[in-house]
Amino acid sequence: MLISLPNHPFTALTARNPNGRLQCDFLHQIPKLSSRSGSATMQKFPLIRALITNPDAFAVGRLVGSYGFMNITSYSSSQEGGLSSAATYEKSLGYSSEDAERLRVQAVGEGQVKIRLYEGRVVQGPLIGTRIIFKVYPGQRAGGAEADMMAANELNAHASLQSDSKNICQNLQILLGGFETKTGEQWLAFRNDGIYSAADYAKVTSESMAKELSGGEQKLWNFDMNRKLKRRRFFVIKLLNGAIRGLAYMHDRDRLHQSLGPASVVLNTTVEQDVPYLVPRLRDLAFSVDVGYSSLVAHGGPLSEGLWHRALAAGTFTPLEKRAYGIADDIYEAGLLFAFLAFIPFCEAGVMDGLSLQRLFESTFQLDLNAAREYCLADDRLLEAVKFLDLGDGAGWELLQAMLNPDYRQRPIAEAVLNHRFMTGAVL
Repeated sequence: MLISLPNHPFTALTARNPNGRLQCDFLHQIPKLSSRSGSATMQKFPLIRALITNPDAFAVGRLVGSYGFMNITSYSSSQEGGLSSAATYEKSLGYSSEDAERLRVQAVGEGQVKIRLYEGRVVQGPLIGTRIIFKVYPGQRAGGAEADMMAANELNAHASLQSDSKNICQNLQILLGGFETKTGEQWLAFRNDGIYSAADYAKVTSESMAKELSGGEQKLWNFDMNRKLKRRRFFVIKLLNGAIRGLAYMHDRDRLHQSLGPASVVLNTTVEQDVPYLVPRLRDLAFSVDVGYSSLVAHGGPLSEGLWHRALAAGTFTPLEKRAYGIADDIYEAGLLFAFLAFIPFCEAGVMDGLSLQRLFESTFQLDLNAAREYCLADDRLLEAVKFLDLGDGAGWELLQAMLNPDYRQRPIAEAVLNHRFMTGAVL
């Protein structure tokens, strides 16, 4: 049952910069903003005019879950310039501890930022009745400066990517508005196009395989296996296509994702029979990085320090080199997402998880995927994943090796990934 919060102490949506001062240059509705700066902001992000900032326009429903960010120890890798800082989401409501291993994002501190998710809907205006998902960042007292920086960065990223209302990518989650409470919580409202992620899909499919086999349905599984696996392959390739299309759209508009993983891809369905209607959408842009020329020549903020440190270690100096490195870093994360979806849905639950797979490729085989394939081929539990990547005379391994190339200069751009024969479905 939805409940409105008319008496809650809301103010208009704002954010704070690292020194704690209110930073309002991205919402023209804020009274403190001058008309001159507001006009410039509206020209830069016209869609801001349409964002809903009145809290009375929303009704808040049930708590969906919550998660936080925490540092974990990185491990060595042969990737030139080093890997992104390894970190995980720690699901605190409704998720098992194994789910924490499925995400890889930049570290932001010792678990200070705890984000809550709520269902809701719009109850006023032209979008009345629209289902939404609230993403709630804690105030500075609970989440520190990182929480405000992340909320502000996510808002700015969406405002930039949604600035052309006639050309909005269907593979990105849509921001509809938000507000800030007097306690400093930042509530971002996104259109609810699904509450399940690619991580959820992989978990459900791997558990279903284990259940069918352990339930004495071996004969039924053998009889139906080819049809099920063919449908699963279509679903996974379409899921990957949608995620990479969203990434290509971001890169074309000088935006990096920087936290791409199975849980950052939201799905409108996890039912494989509904693959014609599947629309994957990228979300979680709190760590998105602006790689426009003016931003590259300026000093980067705290959320992008790790990226530019790795870029410098990889030998990049000019703005164009830094931009190329950032895009290649996103492609590497997309490669890990590809590997996750190529293995987990095709294995029984418990056989493989995202972190173990990443370590297998990066640490054990030093990103030599030919050697990794031989290892996986010897394990019957991984056979269907190997067969999937073997399609088209090894087209899947070929693309995965390119995306995980230790030399960032040799990785393909997102458009090239989309045009690869494995991604076009020509191998099916």
